[in-house]
Amino acid sequence: MKHFNKVIKKILLIDDDKKLCELLYSYLISYNFSVEFVHSIRSALVVIKKRKPDLVISDIMMHDLNGYDFIKLLNLNYHPKSIPVIFLTAKGMTHDRIRGYNLGCYAYLIKPFDPQELVAIINSILSHVELFTKIDQTAILSLKSNSSLYSQGFLKSFNFTNREKTVLNFILKGYMNKEIAIVLNVTQRNVEKYVTRLFIKTNVRNRIELIRLFI
Repeated sequence: MKHFNKVIKKILLIDDDKKLCELLYSYLISYNFSVEFVHSIRSALVVIKKRKPDLVISDIMMHDLNGYDFIKLLNLNYHPKSIPVIFLTAKGMTHDRIRGYNLGCYAYLIKPFDPQELVAIINSILSHVELFTKIDQTAILSLKSNSSLYSQGFLKSFNFTNREKTVLNFILKGYMNKEIAIVLNVTQRNVEKYVTRLFIKTNVRNRIELIRLFI
């Protein structure tokens, strides 16, 4: 059987259907994934804290906390892009899918499903995450290695506050205002104010011009 991943990726399954978890576990490890499964959101949060997975596959309809609760709690502790979530559920109405996507899930697969399609979705998501991670790292290295920013005092010349520098760093890494607000635990309106100040201090009109100025 062909394996798509050179580096073994860790997947966490969350579903109160024990039989489904066992079947998916067997199927996914045959594709060279490292798989762990739990049957509640509370157990999943404990596992994630101890062993951060590369991707989570979660049911929505569960006892106590549900899949929507899970992704909200996850986003409070981790950046939404850092642990992609796939919803695997019987809730197939349009408003259910819209709610899932609005909360930040990467994909929404309705039961019953084709396991080959699930593997294709997993590989696609992980490839995109790796790509954006490399872009983020490149942006940081470019910012740090650009002598015109540091040795010549270019960054210092704008007289940014510490919070403005933090917001600028997130912008250069590709984060949007909503995502920055979650990470910094402030309102999106506050982030928008900081971004506006960055535009004024650097005399640029938009994010693209701001990024070009520093990269």
